[in-house]
Amino acid sequence: MEFELSDELQAMKSAARTFTEKEIIPHAGAWDEEHVFPLDVIRKMGELGYFGCPIAEQYGGTEVGYLAQCLLCEEVSRGSSSVRVAFNTQCMGTALSIMLHGSEEQKQRWIPPLISAEKIGCFAITEPNAGSDVLAMRATARKDGDGYVLNGSKTWISFASKADLALTYAYTDRAKGSKGLSAFVIDMHVDGVTTSVLDKLGTRASPTSEIAFDEVRLPADALLGPEGAGVKIVFSSLNQTRLSCAAGGVGLAQACLDAALQYCNEREQFGQAVGKFQMNQTLIAEMAAEIEAARLLTYRAAWQKDQGQLGNVLETCYAKYITGLTVTRCAERAMRILGAYGYSTEYPVARYYRDAILYQIVEGTTNIQQMIIAQDQLGYRKANR
Repeated sequence: MEFELSDELQAMKSAARTFTEKEIIPHAGAWDEEHVFPLDVIRKMGELGYFGCPIAEQYGGTEVGYLAQCLLCEEVSRGSSSVRVAFNTQCMGTALSIMLHGSEEQKQRWIPPLISAEKIGCFAITEPNAGSDVLAMRATARKDGDGYVLNGSKTWISFASKADLALTYAYTDRAKGSKGLSAFVIDMHVDGVTTSVLDKLGTRASPTSEIAFDEVRLPADALLGPEGAGVKIVFSSLNQTRLSCAAGGVGLAQACLDAALQYCNEREQFGQAVGKFQMNQTLIAEMAAEIEAARLLTYRAAWQKDQGQLGNVLETCYAKYITGLTVTRCAERAMRILGAYGYSTEYPVARYYRDAILYQIVEGTTNIQQMIIAQDQLGYRKANR
């Protein structure tokens, strides 16, 4: 097994760290405080190719792979977990799904502006009564002439209020059950689409919204793949968005450790640096070891995808599950080490603490990851099929 990054990947990681330190970290606190969507920075990332790593060059991607995408995502998330979300809205949950399942015309039309961030994307799965139970969604797209008419609502959709397009899932034939779910690429600027922004605890520079679809007319070429392919597309998509979510969690956990290390070496109590105290050393050691474990699980899942194993659901769930636990533990430990300074909004640890719990919720909750892993181990339902 090879554990060294290539020279190319090391250079990409270093450049992403420099970009984050210059363009993101100095502003991340203010963006969060003022709920600012940093569109200019996201477009700079698009220009640099950050959202095109797994995308074929013929559609504007760099084709350097999933591990490269994880490295970039990890570094950006060290600066802002909110900005990290763009890796899913622009690529893993949108452009990548279109590349894997779309027609050539759809690929040429939608992928280049998504990965360049000329157009902002989102993907709409969750509904008020359909979260972990994806198939409980109620949105429908009825056939009407050559096209469709979409009705329904979605909630907790990242970037929806800023989006130009949405990869949306709806039933075209509810009587067929899971075989009646379909996927559509929707222009968010057409009549009948409205959004309303939701307030939330963390990742406040990443707007999250409800979407209402009221008699939205869709052309025939809005359908992604054949009718009834929605289940295949949505679960394939989740297996990719979970990977970048895991990478983002690793980056945020590293930010927590970085803040704790700096504080331990600068803060003095009882005549010595607080890093000299055994209790703090225990917390630092736990953080460092757990981050390394989460990082290696994430890199392995990415490496497998680079070998063509896009259906590595089990390994991706391992990464997502462990990272979700690790980042929340690291945020809590950093808060304990910094004490009142951690609790103060003048320092980034308070933001890290609020952002961390999201990694146990989005792209499949911790409970869902546990269920997938346990059912695989018990032999009830194999994760990789």
